[in-house]
Amino acid sequence: MQVLIDFCAADTDPRTALKAAFDTPRQTLVAHTIAEVRPLLDAVQALSNEGFWCVGYVRYEAAPAFDPAFQVHAADGPLAWFGVYEQALDWPEEDAQAEAVVSWHSDITRARFDQQMQDIHRAIAAGELYQVNYTAAIEGALQGDALALFGAMRRAQPQGYAAWLNTGFEQVLSVSPELFFDWHAGHLLTRPMKGTAPRGTDAADDEALRQKLLNSPKERAENVMIVDLIRNDLSRVAQPFSVKVPSLFQIQTLPTVLQMVSDVQALSRDGTTLADVFTALFPCGSITGAPKVQAMQMIQALEPQPRGIYCGAIGVVRPGGHATFNVAIRTVTVRATRARCGIGSGITADATANDEWQEWRHKRAFLERASQPFELLETLRLEDGHWRDAPAHLARMARAAAHFGYPFRPQQIAQALQHCVLTHPKGLWRVRLLLAAHGEPSAQVMALPMSPTHVVLQLGQTAFEAADSEFVRFKTTRRAHYEAVAPTTPGVFDTLLWNRHGEITECTRGNVALLLQGRWVTPPLRCGLLDGIARAHYLHTHRLVEACVRVEDLPRVQALAFINSLRGWLDARLQD
Repeated sequence: MQVLIDFCAADTDPRTALKAAFDTPRQTLVAHTIAEVRPLLDAVQALSNEGFWCVGYVRYEAAPAFDPAFQVHAADGPLAWFGVYEQALDWPEEDAQAEAVVSWHSDITRARFDQQMQDIHRAIAAGELYQVNYTAAIEGALQGDALALFGAMRRAQPQGYAAWLNTGFEQVLSVSPELFFDWHAGHLLTRPMKGTAPRGTDAADDEALRQKLLNSPKERAENVMIVDLIRNDLSRVAQPFSVKVPSLFQIQTLPTVLQMVSDVQALSRDGTTLADVFTALFPCGSITGAPKVQAMQMIQALEPQPRGIYCGAIGVVRPGGHATFNVAIRTVTVRATRARCGIGSGITADATANDEWQEWRHKRAFLERASQPFELLETLRLEDGHWRDAPAHLARMARAAAHFGYPFRPQQIAQALQHCVLTHPKGLWRVRLLLAAHGEPSAQVMALPMSPTHVVLQLGQTAFEAADSEFVRFKTTRRAHYEAVAPTTPGVFDTLLWNRHGEITECTRGNVALLLQGRWVTPPLRCGLLDGIARAHYLHTHRLVEACVRVEDLPRVQALAFINSLRGWLDARLQD
């Protein structure tokens, strides 16, 4: 029954952060019925005051223990579980060889999603509620080690409130970025997270999206509704006039999304217990909606199965009573080989089905990243012992390593490249430089045939749905999205791709240049493409300029070129 906790500091004091392991519990506390939940929390508080560590979870379906008006489905597991430990141990070394693969699928169709959005909008229009947090489960079969999946999830979603619990009945893998509450010495802090935007293609694009999120009336209204709900919840255990909102509409930058958060805090009344805090706050308003009772009624009607630990709370109560719990989003449960995760968003009156569907895709990106092992990739040209554009390739790999949380050790990478030079001093070679998740570099050397003088490109038949993916913006070994649209017709060199907005992006193995109105242009990164090394060179030397080109503009294109660092500039034409 091993437990791992990696919680960032909830306040400005870094000493409140906790990264520790727990093994062999002194005892376990389990609540199977609603009547057992509050006594279990009382026992947790008593044991922590005796000097023990208590780590565990409270399931979403435990909500009626705190208010009988809360409607939920029947639980599919213990309503609450806590391990009681005598000491915290050092974090164990991660097994670099362990891997985990999950292929996720969802039963919810776009048609059903649109219909349920209409149902929510009707309820809002009728004045029944203001907001509903609507979610759905995705499932998959786990191949490999659940702990390895947790490690990949932490790399995909760092700097939050991560926890891995192996209860025997199930394994819980949570990398939630959202603080439910931190309660210490009478100070009670909550940090609801409401408002989401995708990450940009670069720092400037990130900043533009950040400002758009910050100034969005819809996202601000969604955040304020939940802040007001939580202020009201906190007042139930707060000293008079102590409920404050010191921070409103702050933007957190996560690897795959931007999130809007606000701080709501209070001083708890004398005699407040852990069970009292849960009674006031649980479930967190950010994953129910407002008003909470009506929102949970609609959630039960819309969602066909229990949420489980997802949308509940996972946390630790330290010796002396300091309690920190996350909101269990970005959370996977594993039973045997069956893995399950929930994805959702808050629906308000001005939410649109298409925007919310895209938000679900962006929120799910962390899981897709973690569920298939991959390496970072650079493809270099080695000719008679000399590298083409090696510094630019290594700088791009370093940017990818920073994004994905992979260790980047320049000296080891330089040694791998030098070995290639020593073993292949003459000739023309294609070198695949790889960087594994734990920072181990490797290189594969293959003969490079001479480049053709002219190539034929085919136009993609449909929009390239992966154009907004981080696996397009960064070069990795995960290339199934490219392989699915690669040409199969003899004589066709590559496929010219375009995004769902009808904008040309790139080819599957290189960038594209187009001659329009007497100037050579290449699509900007915001269209969804790799920041190619050759592309950057030609932009720097002013042979190219950035300009958006739409599919409908192709008949006016005077000439085409395929470009990458390996082969340079190849004249091209579209397939007839």
